[in-house]
Amino acid sequence: METEHVVRIKRLSKAFKEKPILKDVNLDIHKAENVVVLGKSGSGKSTLIKCMIGLMEPDEGEICIFGKDMSNIDYDELNRFRTRIGFLFQSGALYDSMTVYENLAFPLRHHKKEMGKQKLDELIHEVLENVGLPEAGNLMPAELSGGMSKRIGLARTLILKPEIMLYDEPTTGLDTATAKEISQLILDLQRKYKISSLIITHDIACAKMVADRVVMLKEGVIIAEGSYDDMENNNDEWIKSFFS
Repeated sequence: METEHVVRIKRLSKAFKEKPILKDVNLDIHKAENVVVLGKSGSGKSTLIKCMIGLMEPDEGEICIFGKDMSNIDYDELNRFRTRIGFLFQSGALYDSMTVYENLAFPLRHHKKEMGKQKLDELIHEVLENVGLPEAGNLMPAELSGGMSKRIGLARTLILKPEIMLYDEPTTGLDTATAKEISQLILDLQRKYKISSLIITHDIACAKMVADRVVMLKEGVIIAEGSYDDMENNNDEWIKSFFS
């Protein structure tokens, strides 16, 4: 039996100043599936994510998330949807003037205004445990290493219990060992919470670890998709260049 679609993208196209960035993209993401998008810089990967969360409007096509056409929902409904979709930026995007605890409390206070302090404390403790930094609550962002900052950024996204995670280059700028830890974390969270994820990366080791399916995006067009092994053994010279 086919698993449930959480994302269904049909014939998505987007251009800037008449330069096509995405061309007729069709992509499904299933419940609890990790989809990795590989492509060179400028191939439209980040534009795809921005269209999905409503930061950009597609020129053509449709994006359905949880069965809802994103072009037909109003501002308030879009904001409610965004609490179900987590987005990890390339930088940790933490507020420098706040402690880790305050950074994690911020989205809860914004979206869950009725939540009491005890429940808030419990959730913050849970997400810090999940990312392996249970004692980091009182630290300032300036005191965090690159890997710790990425973990806290992930914890802040997870605190709203998203059903979909969008990762934009989650291991960029990290050493090999830390990148592997972040990749393992993505995998652990998928298994624990049945999160569906779209992962944009240049990191082939990350793709190999986390991908249920790999999508190859070339100049805004999906030219191939399949398992990591399928892509690694593909005969196309452009695709081969990623895995050599």
